[in-house]
Amino acid sequence: MSVHILNEHPVHVIPGSKLVLTARIQKDPREEISTITWAREPETGRDRVKVTLAACPAKNTKCSGGTPNIQMSFMEQETTLEINRYSIEDSGEYSVTVMDGSGTNATGRCIVREYEAVHHVSVSINISHSLLICHEAWGTDPSFTWLHERAAITQQVGSVSKGGSTLLVTMTPICGHFTCMVGNKLGHSSATYTAAPCESGGRGTMAAVVCLVLLVLVCGGVLAFLLWRRHKENNRGERLYEPTDETI
Repeated sequence: MSVHILNEHPVHVIPGSKLVLTARIQKDPREEISTITWAREPETGRDRVKVTLAACPAKNTKCSGGTPNIQMSFMEQETTLEINRYSIEDSGEYSVTVMDGSGTNATGRCIVREYEAVHHVSVSINISHSLLICHEAWGTDPSFTWLHERAAITQQVGSVSKGGSTLLVTMTPICGHFTCMVGNKLGHSSATYTAAPCESGGRGTMAAVVCLVLLVLVCGGVLAFLLWRRHKENNRGERLYEPTDETI
């Protein structure tokens, strides 16, 4: 007989939400399960006192644990432990022990930890390798996103590593603002590395403005000339057709 907890290890739980652990029991058809016991003990430390959360006979499909917020269930070689309103005190190493009628038992284990927000994001640079490295202290499942001048990273700027924490900068020279945003289910935080200002973009914008102004001036000059010429021709035609006084 063997027991295996199906949750991906370690299990991270947001405080205030529900913790659900499910274990699969593999046994010989001739073996009969008598009791199932879920317990918890500290993950580290010398005084690892084990606390029994629920101990129920297998004939009961559901039973309550030591406190009202703990429930255990058993059905078709699977047992589930549910803890409502998870708190940091519920963190630790969880175990489920299955005992058969002869007193033989098997145990499965997993680590349960608090799901934590991201903390203390910072960006460092490795000049020799043109690398920007994003650091995050201890958040759970952090995801990384890079921006250059508040826009997504393009191939002209660089490439992001598989994990997302490192940016290889291919643009030369390295210039502008590089921002690393780190987030998870509880929010996000960011940090920015500032290099020298990017002059090429400013010059291009200024040149475009100058060209636009010149174009407007030229078009305005041409339009003014055409209107002046048309006005002159109209005046000339009126003089040609002016009536003359007849004298007797």
